[in-house]
Amino acid sequence: MGRTENDTWDLASSVGATATAVAAQRAIASQGPNPLLNDPFADPLVRAVGSDTFVRLLDNEIDRSDDPLLNRRAVNEQITVRTRYFDDFFVLATESGVRQAVILASGLDTRAYRLLWPAGTVVYEIDQPEVIEFKTRVLASLGAQPATERRTVAIDLRDDWPAALLEAGFDPHARTAWSAEGLLVYLPPEAQDRLFDNIVALSAPGSRIATEHMDLRNIPSDWAQKLTERSQRLGSKINLAELFYTGDRNTAAEYLAAHGWQVDIRTTDDAFAAHGFEVPKDELASFGEDSGYLTAILR
Repeated sequence: MGRTENDTWDLASSVGATATAVAAQRAIASQGPNPLLNDPFADPLVRAVGSDTFVRLLDNEIDRSDDPLLNRRAVNEQITVRTRYFDDFFVLATESGVRQAVILASGLDTRAYRLLWPAGTVVYEIDQPEVIEFKTRVLASLGAQPATERRTVAIDLRDDWPAALLEAGFDPHARTAWSAEGLLVYLPPEAQDRLFDNIVALSAPGSRIATEHMDLRNIPSDWAQKLTERSQRLGSKINLAELFYTGDRNTAAEYLAAHGWQVDIRTTDDAFAAHGFEVPKDELASFGEDSGYLTAILR
């Protein structure tokens, strides 16, 4: 079922299922005697969602060995590159003295629990109320405690989330580290601009943001459909072609540069190479030749 203006979802459906899929990838990359990641909370969170496909992936009951992009090693390396990029973003931000972080569309992100945050850091997580409640409840049942002060902002990003964030204690005069991980492709062009408008309005000089770098104007029109068909052959029930918004829009790099942010882009090839990996030789391995990851700092 395609997206509608006021659609809702849980962690087993629509956009919510993509958050569970990413958590499942982190959980699998954290398995084994030589794991690439260390996210001890991802596995129990995914199992608590209760989706049979994701549980079977965790237990290695789905054979993906013949797919060059979706086999276990390729997926582990891809999620490791992505996770470490955003982990390092927050670590570098706090090393520079930033003590306020905002995770937009936080889903099953566990950084407030697993990263080493300096004393006095406040991490704000913004997502739909049901998602916030689920993650908070499951982690509490495991006895998990945030590694710093975690403040949840239970609101849909289509609503007045800046007001809710300010009400939760956010200080717009303090430097902030913002993350928009795995988010932009699920936003219509005007919603993406509105998101960045709000971030700019709330950011003090020295604030920074990390997100994926992609130009959705130039990816093949059937990219999402091809990826959907391949992943569904392996048991996925997610239809990315119904969830992605492509077509004419500003890129994050263009928007932020035009608003006074200094932009740094790491291409997918360079991001993989930094960890000793190679991008899979597959037409669906990236969002185009210049895709990758972006960090920007407000001067």
